[in-house]
Amino acid sequence: MKAIRVHQHGGPDVLAYENFELGEPGPGEVRVRNRAIGVNFVDIYLRSGAYPPPQLPFIPGKEGAGEVVSVGPDVEGFKPGDRVAYAEALGAYAEEHNVPARVLVHLPEDIDFETGAAMMLKGLTAQYLLRRTFRVEAGHTLLVHAAAGGVGLILTQWAKHLGAKVIGTVGSPEKAELARANGADYVIDYGKENFATRVLEITEGEGVDVVYDSIGKATFEGSLDSLRPFGHFVSFGAASGSIPPFDITTLAQKGSLYATWPLLPAHLSRREDVLAMSKDLFDVVARGAVNIRVHARLPLAEAAEAHRRLEGRQTTGALVLLP
Repeated sequence: MKAIRVHQHGGPDVLAYENFELGEPGPGEVRVRNRAIGVNFVDIYLRSGAYPPPQLPFIPGKEGAGEVVSVGPDVEGFKPGDRVAYAEALGAYAEEHNVPARVLVHLPEDIDFETGAAMMLKGLTAQYLLRRTFRVEAGHTLLVHAAAGGVGLILTQWAKHLGAKVIGTVGSPEKAELARANGADYVIDYGKENFATRVLEITEGEGVDVVYDSIGKATFEGSLDSLRPFGHFVSFGAASGSIPPFDITTLAQKGSLYATWPLLPAHLSRREDVLAMSKDLFDVVARGAVNIRVHARLPLAEAAEAHRRLEGRQTTGALVLLP
């Protein structure tokens, strides 16, 4: 089969499209024929070596959707031909993938493969951010960075469904329009305005209840300054670079704030949580509360171009690869 492999860390050009021999699924694994594969910033972090990388060479990608080909020993609940989707299963940039059954779920019939591949990692991230890290309720005010991105669009729509007010930051007028179309009450172009100052103006000096920050280094200080006393700073990405070490007493000085960096794998460590979180996600999509936007589709062989677009902030919504 064909797969994208990384033999050394570096830029997009290290993504090699080549033949690969995939073994039979082992105990607890399900072989999936990928029909669509999601592209995420974590793929870039792993490719570049910014995150503790798997052993070289490796196949990147952590989410996809397709059909079951075969099941390994000790697997129950799946059979050949089942429509499935998954997240947090390294090795997705391939025509077929042996996926741990623990993170595999049945894909509802009314959700197509491209949408399934675009929604699992980003949608489950939004689920744990909104429902588990800081439980958003009606009346809360949120600041969502990169509001026109893959996770940002889902966060904004879901938060509005929950009755929250959403302030989003974006990097262009086009992205501002998209964020508004997906429910953002206020949109700030951080290239033109100081977002922290604008947030305090919008909230009449109170600040927001929670900041969801996938940008990192460039937005960290402003994010803290946007929070109300006892507010929550939730970091879940570092698109601009890692947040530098800081004195924890800063949180006290700025209003007895909370700061956390939760990770999706921790939330998916138990099978019952995988099922419950996926059901929550599928429900809001089925009801039309959250629309999964697929920005672009590229052949698997053009994975390097997909990474260039994502790193260059040229995308809105999700980007998928098609084997």
